[in-house]
Amino acid sequence: MATLSQRHVVIERSQLPDLCVGCDSRAASVCNAIEDRDMARLAAITTSSEAPVGRVFIQEGESADNFFNITLGTARLFKLLPDGRRQITGFVGPGHFLGLAVSDTYAFSAEAMEPVRFCRFSRPRLRVLLDDFPALEKRLLEVAATELVAAQEQMLLLGRKTAVERLASFLLAQSVMGVPCGHPRAHLTLKMTRGDIADYLGLTIETISRTLTRLRNERLIDIPSTTDVIIRNHAALVNLAGGLNRSPTA
Repeated sequence: MATLSQRHVVIERSQLPDLCVGCDSRAASVCNAIEDRDMARLAAITTSSEAPVGRVFIQEGESADNFFNITLGTARLFKLLPDGRRQITGFVGPGHFLGLAVSDTYAFSAEAMEPVRFCRFSRPRLRVLLDDFPALEKRLLEVAATELVAAQEQMLLLGRKTAVERLASFLLAQSVMGVPCGHPRAHLTLKMTRGDIADYLGLTIETISRTLTRLRNERLIDIPSTTDVIIRNHAALVNLAGGLNRSPTA
């Protein structure tokens, strides 16, 4: 039987109501604004799909006909410059809703970093549904506001922060990604490569590796493997990210 990484699957709509009710990411997604008894109406305008590693499932410049809700896996968001250079603008996982901050075409691309499952909503049909579910409209406005704050934080990160402040901010953001109520986790399993992190933070791979080593030497983090980071001193990392307590070797 083909694995998730080997195939692209569209799940039948008749299966969606039960799938939606039992979805592990529902509590963190916009769908939590819909009561169980009304999930069939949401399911009627939804297609659930899966994308293998490396597949671009949102293409920058294409007609923005749908919204996307990630329910499983991690994806990178990126833009390409005319000369082919890539700028990663974010990493998204279960509960992230994509496509609100676009006009007629998508302003970014989304690529699966691991097997990804997502729900796709038709934009015109979802707008009609909002008339009957004001709680869903309110939830979407909250998502849009969160995206705006994230964009402002990214501008600050790239425009004013030092390399060590950028990496500290990144690790802190990863510690609360997908965590209910935002309680930080200490053990991070990073799905992205050092190159991805460098593209996102506007740094070189060498700077990322050197700065990680610096944070480890200062006992703020441990690095048990290339994909795992353990935050040992969360408070010190917060101060460092905010420029309140400069790294001794910075």
